Amino acid sequence: MKDVVIVGGGIAGLAAGWRLRHWDTLLLESEGRLGGRIRSERRGPYWLNWGGHVYADGDSATSWLLNSTGVDSVPVPGSLSGLSMNGKLLLKGRVESYPFRIPMLMSARVGMVKAGAKVALSVARYARIVQRRRGETEAQRQQRIYNFMNDRSFKDFIGDLPEDAEALFKPTVTRSAADIDQLSAGAGVGYFSLVWNIGAGLSQSIVGGPSTLTERIAAALSGRVRLNASVDEIVQKNGSVVVRYREDGVEQDVEARCVVLATPATVSHRVAVDLDRDVREALSKIVYGPYVSAAFLSNETGRQVWDDAYGIATPKRSFSVALNMSNVVHGYEVERRPGSSLMTFSPGSLARELLEYDDDKIRRIYLDDLDQALPGFADKVVEAEIQRWPTGAPYCFPGRGKLQQTLTRRTGRVLLAGDYLGTLYTETAIQTGLSAAQEAQSLLATDRQTTPHGLAPVGAAS
Repeated sequence: MKDVVIVGGGIAGLAAGWRLRHWDTLLLESEGRLGGRIRSERRGPYWLNWGGHVYADGDSATSWLLNSTGVDSVPVPGSLSGLSMNGKLLLKGRVESYPFRIPMLMSARVGMVKAGAKVALSVARYARIVQRRRGETEAQRQQRIYNFMNDRSFKDFIGDLPEDAEALFKPTVTRSAADIDQLSAGAGVGYFSLVWNIGAGLSQSIVGGPSTLTERIAAALSGRVRLNASVDEIVQKNGSVVVRYREDGVEQDVEARCVVLATPATVSHRVAVDLDRDVREALSKIVYGPYVSAAFLSNETGRQVWDDAYGIATPKRSFSVALNMSNVVHGYEVERRPGSSLMTFSPGSLARELLEYDDDKIRRIYLDDLDQALPGFADKVVEAEIQRWPTGAPYCFPGRGKLQQTLTRRTGRVLLAGDYLGTLYTETAIQTGLSAAQEAQSLLATDRQTTPHGLAPVGAAS
Protein backbone atom coordinates (compact mmCIF):
# COMPACT_ATOMS: atom_id res chain seq x y z
CA MET A 1 0.00 0.00 0.00
CA LYS A 2 1.26 3.46 -0.92
CA ASP A 3 1.33 6.29 1.59
CA VAL A 4 -0.13 8.82 -0.86
CA VAL A 5 -1.34 8.74 -4.46
CA ILE A 6 -1.31 12.15 -6.12
CA VAL A 7 -3.76 12.46 -9.00
CA GLY A 8 -2.81 15.23 -11.41
CA GLY A 9 0.64 16.41 -12.53
CA GLY A 10 -0.03 20.13 -12.79
CA ILE A 11 1.69 22.55 -10.44
CA ALA A 12 -0.71 21.73 -7.56
CA GLY A 13 0.07 18.01 -7.80
CA LEU A 14 3.78 18.66 -8.24
CA ALA A 15 3.86 20.94 -5.20
CA ALA A 16 2.20 18.19 -3.18
CA GLY A 17 4.64 15.66 -4.59
CA TRP A 18 7.60 17.82 -3.62
CA ARG A 19 6.44 18.19 -0.01
CA LEU A 20 5.72 14.42 0.17
CA ARG A 21 8.90 13.35 -1.62
CA HIS A 22 10.22 11.54 1.48
CA TRP A 23 7.12 9.34 1.69
CA ASP A 24 6.08 6.39 -0.48
CA THR A 25 4.11 8.22 -3.17
CA LEU A 26 2.84 7.70 -6.70
CA LEU A 27 1.82 10.52 -9.05
CA LEU A 28 -0.64 9.78 -11.87
CA GLU A 29 -0.89 12.17 -14.82
CA SER A 30 -3.30 11.61 -17.72
CA GLU A 31 -1.20 13.54 -20.26
CA GLY A 32 2.21 12.70 -21.71
CA ARG A 33 3.93 15.58 -19.86
CA LEU A 34 3.92 17.14 -16.40
CA GLY A 35 3.20 20.78 -15.67
CA GLY A 36 -0.41 21.21 -16.75
CA ARG A 37 -1.00 24.76 -17.93
CA ILE A 38 2.59 25.69 -17.07
CA ARG A 39 4.54 25.08 -20.25
CA SER A 40 7.72 26.62 -21.60
CA GLU A 41 10.60 25.48 -23.81
CA ARG A 42 14.12 26.86 -23.91
CA ARG A 43 15.50 28.48 -27.06
CA GLY A 44 19.07 29.59 -26.42
CA PRO A 45 19.00 32.46 -23.89
CA TYR A 46 15.20 32.74 -24.28
CA TRP A 47 12.21 30.50 -23.79
CA LEU A 48 8.92 30.04 -25.57
CA ASN A 49 6.01 30.21 -23.17
CA TRP A 50 2.33 29.22 -23.40
CA GLY A 51 1.09 29.42 -19.79
CA GLY A 52 1.85 31.14 -16.49
CA HIS A 53 4.42 33.89 -16.81
CA VAL A 54 4.72 35.91 -13.57
CA TYR A 55 4.72 34.63 -10.01
CA ALA A 56 4.25 35.75 -6.44
CA ASP A 57 7.18 36.99 -4.35
CA GLY A 58 7.64 37.64 -0.67
CA ASP A 59 5.80 35.53 1.89
CA SER A 60 4.07 33.27 -0.63
CA ALA A 61 3.77 29.55 -1.27
CA THR A 62 5.31 30.10 -4.71
CA SER A 63 8.37 31.79 -3.22
CA TRP A 64 8.74 28.94 -0.71
CA LEU A 65 8.57 26.33 -3.45
CA LEU A 66 11.09 28.15 -5.66
CA ASN A 67 13.53 28.50 -2.77
CA SER A 68 13.01 24.91 -1.62
CA THR A 69 13.65 23.48 -5.09
CA GLY A 70 16.58 25.81 -5.79
CA VAL A 71 14.94 27.44 -8.81
CA ASP A 72 15.97 31.04 -9.41
CA SER A 73 13.57 33.89 -10.08
CA VAL A 74 14.14 37.59 -10.73
CA PRO A 75 11.95 40.69 -10.57
CA VAL A 76 10.47 41.47 -13.98
CA PRO A 77 12.30 44.57 -15.25
CA GLY A 78 10.75 47.48 -17.12
CA SER A 79 7.04 48.05 -17.60
CA LEU A 80 4.54 45.31 -16.79
CA SER A 81 1.64 47.30 -18.26
CA GLY A 82 1.82 48.76 -21.74
CA LEU A 83 -1.14 49.53 -24.01
CA SER A 84 -1.62 49.35 -27.78
CA MET A 85 -4.96 50.66 -29.06
CA ASN A 86 -6.33 52.73 -31.94
CA GLY A 87 -2.90 53.07 -33.52
CA LYS A 88 -1.17 54.29 -30.34
CA LEU A 89 1.49 52.34 -28.40
CA LEU A 90 2.09 53.43 -24.80
CA LEU A 91 4.89 51.84 -22.79
CA LYS A 92 5.75 54.46 -20.18
CA GLY A 93 3.93 56.48 -17.56
CA ARG A 94 1.35 55.62 -14.92
CA VAL A 95 -1.04 52.98 -16.13
CA GLU A 96 -4.03 55.01 -14.91
CA SER A 97 -3.09 57.76 -17.40
CA TYR A 98 -3.10 55.48 -20.45
CA PRO A 99 -6.81 55.81 -21.27
CA PHE A 100 -6.43 59.60 -21.48
CA ARG A 101 -3.60 59.28 -24.01
CA ILE A 102 -5.39 56.94 -26.43
CA PRO A 103 -7.32 58.45 -29.38
CA MET A 104 -11.08 57.96 -28.91
CA LEU A 105 -14.39 59.77 -29.18
CA MET A 106 -15.31 62.16 -26.37
CA SER A 107 -18.37 60.07 -25.50
CA ALA A 108 -16.15 57.02 -24.98
CA ARG A 109 -13.70 59.02 -22.88
CA VAL A 110 -16.48 60.34 -20.65
CA GLY A 111 -17.90 56.85 -20.20
CA MET A 112 -14.46 55.49 -19.42
CA VAL A 113 -13.82 58.21 -16.81
CA LYS A 114 -17.12 57.58 -15.03
CA ALA A 115 -16.69 53.81 -14.97
CA GLY A 116 -13.02 54.18 -14.06
CA ALA A 117 -13.90 56.27 -11.03
CA LYS A 118 -16.26 53.54 -9.80
CA VAL A 119 -13.56 50.93 -10.27
CA ALA A 120 -10.94 53.08 -8.50
CA LEU A 121 -13.15 53.47 -5.42
CA SER A 122 -13.78 49.74 -5.35
CA VAL A 123 -10.07 48.98 -5.77
CA ALA A 124 -9.43 50.95 -2.58
CA ARG A 125 -12.03 48.80 -0.79
CA TYR A 126 -10.57 45.63 -2.27
CA ALA A 127 -7.08 46.55 -1.03
CA ARG A 128 -8.44 46.51 2.52
CA ILE A 129 -10.37 43.27 1.94
CA VAL A 130 -7.38 41.35 0.60
CA GLN A 131 -4.98 42.27 3.41
CA ARG A 132 -3.99 39.44 5.73
CA ARG A 133 -5.39 39.75 9.25
CA ARG A 134 -3.71 38.63 12.42
CA GLY A 135 -4.62 35.10 13.43
CA GLU A 136 -6.69 34.20 10.37
CA THR A 137 -6.12 31.25 8.07
CA GLU A 138 -5.64 31.47 4.32
CA ALA A 139 -9.03 29.80 3.92
CA GLN A 140 -10.71 32.59 5.90
CA ARG A 141 -8.96 35.22 3.82
CA GLN A 142 -9.98 33.55 0.57
CA GLN A 143 -13.59 33.37 1.72
CA ARG A 144 -13.58 37.11 2.40
CA ILE A 145 -12.11 37.81 -1.06
CA TYR A 146 -14.70 35.60 -2.74
CA ASN A 147 -17.54 37.34 -0.90
CA PHE A 148 -16.44 40.81 -2.05
CA MET A 149 -18.97 42.16 -4.62
CA ASN A 150 -19.93 38.59 -5.52
CA ASP A 151 -23.60 39.30 -6.16
CA ARG A 152 -23.33 40.63 -9.74
CA SER A 153 -21.15 40.58 -12.81
CA PHE A 154 -18.48 43.13 -13.67
CA LYS A 155 -20.57 44.12 -16.68
CA ASP A 156 -23.53 44.90 -14.42
CA PHE A 157 -21.21 46.87 -12.15
CA ILE A 158 -19.79 49.22 -14.82
CA GLY A 159 -23.00 49.38 -16.88
CA ASP A 160 -23.32 49.90 -20.64
CA LEU A 161 -20.38 51.78 -22.14
CA PRO A 162 -19.32 53.00 -25.60
CA GLU A 163 -17.25 50.42 -27.49
CA ASP A 164 -13.82 51.97 -26.89
CA ALA A 165 -14.50 52.54 -23.20
CA GLU A 166 -15.58 48.95 -22.65
CA ALA A 167 -12.66 47.69 -24.75
CA LEU A 168 -10.22 49.33 -22.35
CA PHE A 169 -11.57 47.30 -19.44
CA LYS A 170 -11.53 43.93 -21.17
CA PRO A 171 -7.79 43.01 -21.24
CA THR A 172 -7.54 43.41 -17.46
CA VAL A 173 -10.86 41.82 -16.53
CA THR A 174 -10.62 38.86 -18.93
CA ARG A 175 -7.22 37.62 -17.71
CA SER A 176 -9.08 34.79 -15.94
CA ALA A 177 -10.56 33.49 -19.25
CA ALA A 178 -14.03 34.88 -18.45
CA ASP A 179 -15.81 37.69 -20.28
CA ILE A 180 -16.92 40.78 -18.39
CA ASP A 181 -20.53 39.59 -18.20
CA GLN A 182 -19.42 36.25 -16.70
CA LEU A 183 -16.93 37.39 -14.08
CA SER A 184 -18.06 38.71 -10.70
CA ALA A 185 -17.69 42.43 -10.04
CA GLY A 186 -15.34 41.77 -7.12
CA ALA A 187 -13.03 39.56 -9.17
CA GLY A 188 -12.84 42.19 -11.91
CA VAL A 189 -11.97 44.85 -9.36
CA GLY A 190 -9.33 42.50 -7.96
CA TYR A 191 -7.61 42.28 -11.34
CA PHE A 192 -7.48 46.08 -11.57
CA SER A 193 -5.96 46.19 -8.09
CA LEU A 194 -3.29 43.76 -9.26
CA VAL A 195 -2.48 45.83 -12.39
CA TRP A 196 -2.56 49.24 -10.72
CA ASN A 197 -0.38 48.12 -7.81
CA ILE A 198 2.55 46.89 -9.85
CA GLY A 199 5.04 44.99 -7.71
CA ALA A 200 2.53 44.23 -4.97
CA GLY A 201 1.49 40.86 -6.39
CA LEU A 202 2.73 38.86 -9.36
CA SER A 203 6.09 40.35 -10.28
CA GLN A 204 8.67 37.54 -10.42
CA SER A 205 9.85 35.62 -13.48
CA ILE A 206 11.47 32.19 -13.30
CA VAL A 207 14.94 32.17 -14.82
CA GLY A 208 14.97 29.89 -17.86
CA GLY A 209 11.17 29.77 -18.12
CA PRO A 210 8.36 28.44 -15.90
CA SER A 211 8.93 24.81 -16.85
CA THR A 212 12.29 25.03 -15.06
CA LEU A 213 10.30 24.64 -11.84
CA THR A 214 8.10 21.75 -12.99
CA GLU A 215 11.06 19.94 -14.54
CA ARG A 216 13.07 20.29 -11.33
CA ILE A 217 10.29 18.72 -9.29
CA ALA A 218 9.68 16.02 -11.91
CA ALA A 219 13.34 15.04 -11.75
CA ALA A 220 13.14 14.74 -7.95
CA LEU A 221 10.08 12.50 -8.28
CA SER A 222 11.63 10.34 -10.99
CA GLY A 223 10.40 6.74 -10.76
CA ARG A 224 7.25 7.77 -8.88
CA VAL A 225 5.44 9.27 -11.86
CA ARG A 226 3.13 7.52 -14.31
CA LEU A 227 2.36 9.49 -17.46
CA ASN A 228 -0.58 8.69 -19.74
CA ALA A 229 -2.31 7.28 -16.66
CA SER A 230 -5.95 8.31 -16.73
CA VAL A 231 -7.87 7.89 -13.47
CA ASP A 232 -11.37 6.46 -13.79
CA GLU A 233 -12.49 6.21 -10.17
CA ILE A 234 -11.40 7.00 -6.62
CA VAL A 235 -13.14 5.09 -3.84
CA GLN A 236 -12.58 5.49 -0.11
CA LYS A 237 -12.40 2.45 2.16
CA ASN A 238 -12.02 2.16 5.91
CA GLY A 239 -8.55 3.62 6.43
CA SER A 240 -7.46 3.73 2.78
CA VAL A 241 -8.36 4.83 -0.74
CA VAL A 242 -8.41 2.82 -3.97
CA VAL A 243 -7.53 4.58 -7.23
CA ARG A 244 -8.52 2.83 -10.45
CA TYR A 245 -6.75 4.04 -13.58
CA ARG A 246 -5.76 3.11 -17.12
CA GLU A 247 -2.12 3.28 -18.20
CA ASP A 248 -1.48 2.74 -21.91
CA GLY A 249 -4.94 1.15 -22.17
CA VAL A 250 -4.37 -1.34 -19.36
CA GLU A 251 -6.70 -1.12 -16.33
CA GLN A 252 -4.89 -0.98 -13.01
CA ASP A 253 -5.56 -0.01 -9.41
CA VAL A 254 -3.47 1.17 -6.51
CA GLU A 255 -4.35 1.48 -2.83
CA ALA A 256 -3.04 4.28 -0.61
CA ARG A 257 -3.64 5.64 2.83
CA CYS A 258 -4.80 8.91 1.29
CA VAL A 259 -5.10 10.72 -2.05
CA VAL A 260 -4.25 14.25 -3.06
CA LEU A 261 -6.72 15.01 -5.84
CA ALA A 262 -5.08 17.82 -7.83
CA THR A 263 -7.12 17.75 -11.02
CA PRO A 264 -9.51 20.37 -12.46
CA ALA A 265 -12.82 20.52 -10.60
CA THR A 266 -14.59 18.94 -13.58
CA VAL A 267 -12.34 15.88 -13.37
CA SER A 268 -12.42 15.73 -9.56
CA HIS A 269 -16.22 15.72 -9.66
CA ARG A 270 -16.24 12.83 -12.12
CA VAL A 271 -13.67 10.49 -10.55
CA ALA A 272 -14.14 11.02 -6.80
CA VAL A 273 -17.39 9.12 -6.76
CA ASP A 274 -17.93 8.90 -3.00
CA LEU A 275 -17.08 12.40 -1.86
CA ASP A 276 -19.79 14.02 0.24
CA ARG A 277 -22.73 14.85 -2.01
CA ASP A 278 -22.54 18.60 -1.36
CA VAL A 279 -18.81 18.63 -2.16
CA ARG A 280 -19.37 16.88 -5.49
CA GLU A 281 -22.21 19.26 -6.26
CA ALA A 282 -19.98 22.25 -5.50
CA LEU A 283 -17.26 20.82 -7.76
CA SER A 284 -19.81 20.49 -10.57
CA LYS A 285 -20.60 24.22 -10.33
CA ILE A 286 -17.03 25.43 -10.89
CA VAL A 287 -16.79 27.06 -14.32
CA TYR A 288 -13.75 27.19 -16.60
CA GLY A 289 -13.15 29.58 -19.46
CA PRO A 290 -11.10 28.70 -22.57
CA TYR A 291 -8.00 30.43 -23.81
CA VAL A 292 -5.59 30.17 -26.70
CA SER A 293 -1.94 31.16 -26.36
CA ALA A 294 0.92 31.34 -28.82
CA ALA A 295 4.69 31.63 -28.51
CA PHE A 296 6.85 33.49 -31.04
CA LEU A 297 10.63 33.56 -31.48
CA SER A 298 12.19 36.35 -33.57
CA ASN A 299 15.69 36.99 -34.92
CA GLU A 300 16.14 40.78 -35.01
CA THR A 301 19.64 42.01 -34.24
CA GLY A 302 19.07 45.50 -32.86
CA ARG A 303 17.19 47.12 -30.02
CA GLN A 304 13.37 47.10 -30.39
CA VAL A 305 10.62 49.35 -29.04
CA TRP A 306 9.15 46.47 -27.01
CA ASP A 307 12.41 45.55 -25.22
CA ASP A 308 11.56 47.38 -21.98
CA ALA A 309 7.92 46.27 -21.84
CA TYR A 310 6.76 43.00 -20.34
CA GLY A 311 2.98 43.12 -20.70
CA ILE A 312 1.17 45.09 -23.41
CA ALA A 313 -2.64 45.18 -23.35
CA THR A 314 -4.12 45.00 -26.84
CA PRO A 315 -7.86 45.84 -26.83
CA LYS A 316 -9.87 45.13 -30.00
CA ARG A 317 -7.35 42.54 -31.23
CA SER A 318 -7.50 38.75 -31.53
CA PHE A 319 -5.49 38.53 -28.29
CA SER A 320 -5.99 40.62 -25.16
CA VAL A 321 -2.34 40.94 -24.20
CA ALA A 322 1.14 40.45 -25.69
CA LEU A 323 3.80 39.35 -23.21
CA ASN A 324 7.49 39.90 -23.82
CA MET A 325 9.19 36.80 -22.41
CA SER A 326 12.63 38.10 -23.51
CA ASN A 327 12.27 41.25 -21.39
CA VAL A 328 13.76 39.31 -18.48
CA VAL A 329 16.88 38.63 -20.57
CA HIS A 330 17.20 42.06 -22.20
CA GLY A 331 16.46 43.88 -18.95
CA TYR A 332 19.54 42.44 -17.21
CA GLU A 333 22.08 42.24 -20.04
CA VAL A 334 24.86 44.74 -20.76
CA GLU A 335 24.73 44.34 -24.54
CA ARG A 336 21.50 43.57 -26.41
CA ARG A 337 21.44 40.00 -27.71
CA PRO A 338 19.75 39.17 -31.03
CA GLY A 339 16.16 37.97 -30.99
CA SER A 340 13.06 38.13 -28.81
CA SER A 341 10.39 35.81 -27.46
CA LEU A 342 6.77 36.97 -27.24
CA MET A 343 3.57 35.30 -26.09
CA THR A 344 -0.02 36.18 -26.97
CA PHE A 345 -3.05 35.33 -24.83
CA SER A 346 -6.67 35.12 -26.01
CA PRO A 347 -9.23 34.39 -23.26
CA GLY A 348 -12.98 33.80 -23.19
CA SER A 349 -14.90 34.79 -26.31
CA LEU A 350 -11.66 35.59 -28.17
CA ALA A 351 -10.57 31.98 -27.61
CA ARG A 352 -13.95 30.52 -28.56
CA GLU A 353 -13.72 32.25 -31.93
CA LEU A 354 -10.15 31.12 -32.54
CA LEU A 355 -10.82 27.53 -31.53
CA GLU A 356 -12.93 27.19 -34.68
CA TYR A 357 -9.78 27.57 -36.81
CA ASP A 358 -6.74 25.41 -37.48
CA ASP A 359 -3.35 26.42 -36.15
CA ASP A 360 -2.16 27.92 -39.44
CA LYS A 361 -5.07 30.34 -39.57
CA ILE A 362 -4.68 31.29 -35.91
CA ARG A 363 -0.99 31.91 -36.56
CA ARG A 364 -1.77 34.22 -39.50
CA ILE A 365 -4.37 36.13 -37.46
CA TYR A 366 -1.94 36.59 -34.59
CA LEU A 367 0.95 37.71 -36.79
CA ASP A 368 -1.22 40.28 -38.56
CA ASP A 369 -2.40 41.74 -35.25
CA LEU A 370 1.11 41.64 -33.76
CA ASP A 371 2.46 43.55 -36.72
CA GLN A 372 -0.13 46.27 -36.16
CA ALA A 373 0.48 46.45 -32.42
CA LEU A 374 4.28 46.17 -32.73
CA PRO A 375 5.17 47.30 -36.28
CA GLY A 376 7.85 45.17 -37.90
CA PHE A 377 7.69 42.23 -35.48
CA ALA A 378 6.00 39.73 -37.82
CA ASP A 379 8.78 39.93 -40.43
CA LYS A 380 11.32 38.87 -37.79
CA VAL A 381 9.46 35.75 -36.56
CA VAL A 382 11.32 32.47 -37.11
CA GLU A 383 9.17 30.17 -34.95
CA ALA A 384 5.54 30.25 -33.85
CA GLU A 385 3.48 27.61 -32.07
CA ILE A 386 -0.15 27.64 -30.95
CA GLN A 387 -1.45 26.10 -27.72
CA ARG A 388 -5.17 25.48 -27.23
CA TRP A 389 -6.74 25.31 -23.75
CA PRO A 390 -10.46 24.54 -24.24
CA THR A 391 -10.84 24.12 -20.47
CA GLY A 392 -8.45 26.87 -19.55
CA ALA A 393 -8.81 28.59 -16.20
CA PRO A 394 -11.48 28.64 -13.47
CA TYR A 395 -13.02 32.01 -12.76
CA CYS A 396 -14.99 33.68 -9.99
CA PHE A 397 -18.59 34.06 -11.18
CA PRO A 398 -21.44 35.75 -9.26
CA GLY A 399 -22.36 33.43 -6.40
CA ARG A 400 -19.01 31.61 -6.38
CA GLY A 401 -18.35 32.63 -2.76
CA LYS A 402 -21.18 30.39 -1.52
CA LEU A 403 -19.27 27.28 -2.64
CA GLN A 404 -15.98 27.98 -0.89
CA GLN A 405 -16.71 26.68 2.59
CA THR A 406 -17.97 23.38 1.18
CA LEU A 407 -15.00 22.97 -1.17
CA THR A 408 -12.43 23.58 1.54
CA ARG A 409 -13.93 21.17 4.05
CA ARG A 410 -11.88 18.02 4.53
CA THR A 411 -13.63 15.00 3.01
CA GLY A 412 -12.05 11.95 4.57
CA ARG A 413 -8.87 10.71 2.95
CA VAL A 414 -9.35 12.43 -0.41
CA LEU A 415 -7.72 15.87 -0.17
CA LEU A 416 -8.54 18.48 -2.83
CA ALA A 417 -5.98 20.83 -4.39
CA GLY A 418 -6.01 23.14 -7.40
CA ASP A 419 -6.30 26.73 -8.59
CA TYR A 420 -10.12 26.54 -8.51
CA LEU A 421 -9.93 26.69 -4.69
CA GLY A 422 -8.80 30.33 -4.56
CA THR A 423 -8.32 33.58 -6.42
CA LEU A 424 -4.55 33.69 -6.88
CA TYR A 425 -3.85 31.55 -9.98
CA THR A 426 -0.58 29.62 -9.65
CA GLU A 427 -0.15 30.80 -6.06
CA THR A 428 -3.49 29.19 -5.15
CA ALA A 429 -2.53 25.97 -6.94
CA ILE A 430 0.80 25.73 -5.13
CA GLN A 431 -0.63 26.78 -1.76
CA THR A 432 -3.45 24.22 -1.90
CA GLY A 433 -1.08 21.51 -3.12
CA LEU A 434 1.25 22.15 -0.20
CA SER A 435 -1.67 22.32 2.25
CA ALA A 436 -3.12 19.03 0.97
CA ALA A 437 0.32 17.44 1.37
CA GLN A 438 0.54 18.74 4.92
CA GLU A 439 -2.88 17.28 5.71
CA ALA A 440 -1.73 13.98 4.20
CA GLN A 441 1.32 14.01 6.47
CA SER A 442 -0.94 14.55 9.47
CA LEU A 443 -3.09 11.58 8.45
CA LEU A 444 0.00 9.43 7.93
CA ALA A 445 1.42 10.44 11.30
CA THR A 446 -1.87 9.53 12.99
CA ASP A 447 -1.92 6.18 11.18
CA ARG A 448 1.65 5.54 12.25
CA GLN A 449 0.74 6.13 15.90
CA THR A 450 -2.22 3.76 15.54
CA THR A 451 -0.26 1.06 13.70
CA PRO A 452 3.39 1.74 14.54
CA HIS A 453 4.75 -1.11 12.47
CA GLY A 454 2.55 -0.56 9.45
CA LEU A 455 3.70 2.81 8.23
CA ALA A 456 7.10 4.39 7.78
CA PRO A 457 8.33 7.23 5.60
CA VAL A 458 11.01 6.64 2.99
CA GLY A 459 13.20 9.30 4.63
CA ALA A 460 12.94 12.19 7.02
CA ALA A 461 9.70 14.16 6.75
CA SER A 462 9.96 17.52 4.95
